[in-house]
Amino acid sequence: MAIPSEQITSICAHCDRAIPAPNIDLHYAHCSRNLQKCKVCGDMVPKRHAEEHYLNTHAPVACSLCSETVDREILAVHRGENCPQRIVTCEYCEFPLPAVDLFKHQEVCGNRTELCHHCSRYVRLRERHDHESRCPSSPDIAAGPSRDTSPSASEREEGAHRRQPHDISRKRLFFTIAITGIAVLLGSFFFQRKAENHSLQ
Repeated sequence: MAIPSEQITSICAHCDRAIPAPNIDLHYAHCSRNLQKCKVCGDMVPKRHAEEHYLNTHAPVACSLCSETVDREILAVHRGENCPQRIVTCEYCEFPLPAVDLFKHQEVCGNRTELCHHCSRYVRLRERHDHESRCPSSPDIAAGPSRDTSPSASEREEGAHRRQPHDISRKRLFFTIAITGIAVLLGSFFFQRKAENHSLQ
C-alpha cells in the first residue's frame, strides 16, 4: 500500500525538525534565512533576536551586591548562599551585617560576657548555651532527682512557732495605731470645745 506523500517527512538540515517531504525545500529556504540555533540551549530563535536571546537568557550577569560576574542560572543561589555581601545575622546579638564581616564580628561579639542569673557568674556569649546546660545553680540541675519536698508536720509546727512573734508584733502595731487615732480624735474634740468656750466669753 502506497504511503501518501503528505505523510512522508524529511529532517531539516538547519533546525533538525521533521517536515513533510513536499515542503522541505521551501521550509529549508525560510528556516536557514530567518532562524538561528542557539549554541547554548539549542532553541531556534529569529536571527534578529539571537543576541537579545543570549543576553537575556544565557549571558553571565553581575551580582548587584558584590559586582561579581556569575552565570544567570546560578545567580539566585549566589545571592542567597555565596555572595560575600549578602546580609546575615550575628548569632550572638542578631545584628545584620555583610557575610564577609561576620567572622570578625562574631570573634569580638562572642567574647562579650553576660551575667548568669542562676550562679551570678559572667559567661562569654559563645559559651552561654553550654554553660546553661551545665550551670550548677540552674533550676533544672539543682533540682536533681525528684523527691517529696513538702514539709513534715513537725516542720510546719516549728514554722508556726517561728511566725508567732511576727503575728504578735503586728497585733501590737495595730493596737498602737488605734490608740493613737483615738487620742488624736479626743484631743481635737477637747480643743474645739475649748475654742468655743473662749469665743463665748
